[in-house]
Amino acid sequence: MPESNLLQVTELTKHFPLGGGLAFKPQAWIPAVDGVSFTVSKGESFGLVGESGCGKTTLGRLILRLIDPTSGRIIFDDQDITELSRSQMRPYRSKMQIIFQDPYSSLDPRMKVEAIITEPLGVNKLLSKSQRREIATELLEKVGLRAIDLDKYPHEFSGGQRQRIGIARALCVRPELIVADEPVSALDVSIQAQVINLMEDLKDEFKLSYIFISHDLSVVHHVCDRIAVMYFGAIVELAPNEVFNISPRHPYTEALLQSVPLPDPHRQTKPFAMEGDVPNPLEPPTGCAFHPRCQYVFDKCRVKTPPLVAVASDHFVACWLNQGRGL
Repeated sequence: MPESNLLQVTELTKHFPLGGGLAFKPQAWIPAVDGVSFTVSKGESFGLVGESGCGKTTLGRLILRLIDPTSGRIIFDDQDITELSRSQMRPYRSKMQIIFQDPYSSLDPRMKVEAIITEPLGVNKLLSKSQRREIATELLEKVGLRAIDLDKYPHEFSGGQRQRIGIARALCVRPELIVADEPVSALDVSIQAQVINLMEDLKDEFKLSYIFISHDLSVVHHVCDRIAVMYFGAIVELAPNEVFNISPRHPYTEALLQSVPLPDPHRQTKPFAMEGDVPNPLEPPTGCAFHPRCQYVFDKCRVKTPPLVAVASDHFVACWLNQGRGL
C-alpha cells in the first residue's frame, strides 16, 4: 500500500513559444500543460491517460526536469526541485528515471548492452567497471535476458527484448520513481503482457513508484492504483482505479472508456457521441475546453472553466455537469 507522498505537483504549467528567434519575440505561446496538480505516493502506480497531444508526455518530462516549467512547483521527496540548476539536480537524477516509448530509438545502436545499462552509473561516477558489469548481469537476468547478451548490440534483439533492456537501464541506479512513457505501445500485444507483468514484479521487488503514461485504458487499468485523465493540457478527472471504470463522472472519461473494445459481444456499450478533434491551442475555446465535443454541453460550459473539485472520496472532476448548472 502507498505510504506517504513521494511527488507533489502543484499548478504545473508549460507554454512553448511559436515562431520568433534570437532577435525576435515569439508570435504566440502554446499551452502544453495548464495548471496540473496531483500527488504520487511511495509505492503507488499513477496513470496518466488521454488522446495524443493532450500534454501527458510533456508533463512526464517536466516532472523529471528534462524540460523547465513555465510556472508551478515540483516537490520530490520533500525537496522543491522546480528551480534547481543542472548541477543541483544531479543527486536527484538517479532517483528519477524514464522508460521511453520506442524501444528501437531509445537505445544507442553503437553501444553494447553492457554500456547501455551501466551508462547512468558511469555518468554518476558510481562503482568500478567490474562492479558495474555485475549489476548489469544481475539486472539482465531480472528482466528475463541472459548474461551473454551483455556483449550484443541493440539490433540483435526483438522489440520486447529491447524494452527489457530499457527497463534494466532505468533500474541500474535504484530509482524511487520511474516515468514510463507509453512503454508497451510499440510492442506486439503478446509481448505487451509480458512487459507489463515484468514491470509489476519489479515494482514490488525494487519498491518503485510509477507514473504510467498511456492512451491505452486497458493497460492503465491493469497496472495503476489511481488514474488521471488529461484533456487539452489539464486533468479533467482523477480517481482510484476501482472507481474509474465503474462510475466515471466526466463526459470525456465516458468517451474514452466506451471507445475500448470489449471481447464479450453481449457486453458491448453504446458509443459515446463525441465528435471533432482536440481544439487548436492557438485558438482555445472559452469556458470548458471539452464543450465543443460534449453532448451534455449547456450555457455555463461555454463561459466558465470548471475547476477540479472533489465529488466523492478521492474522486475529482472538472465538469459543470457534476458541480451544478447555476451561473
